[in-house]
Amino acid sequence: MNGPQDLGGQMGFGPVAPEKDEPLFHADWEKRALGVTLAAGAFGAWNLDESRHARESLHPAIYYAATYYEIWIRALEVLLTRHGFLSEADLAAGEAVDGAATPKRVLKAADVPAVLAKGGPCDRPLAAPARFRAGERVRTKNFNPSGHTRLPRYARGKIGTVEAVHDGFVLPDSNAHGKGENPERLYTVVFDGSEVWGEGADPTLTVSIDAWESYLERA
Repeated sequence: MNGPQDLGGQMGFGPVAPEKDEPLFHADWEKRALGVTLAAGAFGAWNLDESRHARESLHPAIYYAATYYEIWIRALEVLLTRHGFLSEADLAAGEAVDGAATPKRVLKAADVPAVLAKGGPCDRPLAAPARFRAGERVRTKNFNPSGHTRLPRYARGKIGTVEAVHDGFVLPDSNAHGKGENPERLYTVVFDGSEVWGEGADPTLTVSIDAWESYLERA
């Protein structure tokens, strides 16, 4: 989907201004937001791609007015409600007033270091050979799906060069909607700035993205 997070090349949002020596958290509640999100994800009711899609599906008026961890909490409300762990009455009351679904598993405090160290690898083995090779010219497909996709809006229908060929990874477009992992090969594709941004673009600029195989066709 063309969500509010997909801002590449859009004007009117001001410059990117990194904060010097930015702390990991700007307030204590942000630490709790991270902890609650990880603990709820450990329930096993949704995957990383559904979680990301929930954040990117927030209304633009909410998304643009929220800070980073506010977006996480807003999306977590959506996920917990969708999977029966929260009700609208619970949210309105600010406490549990309705019955809730039972999680498949619960993350214990003592298990957190091991779980975080393990991570959530998304690489998967593939039997089929790579369709494209490094140095080959490719064109990204021009589509605007209603569901989840990791192909940025600014890079659709553009011609670039395959810089690197990677192994197989879970396809987010499918995994976010409970349609299976359907792993595909991943490619790093580089575009000239003029190809992406058009006339007046910085001629020295290049942009690279990681694109799943189904996003690409031969140029």
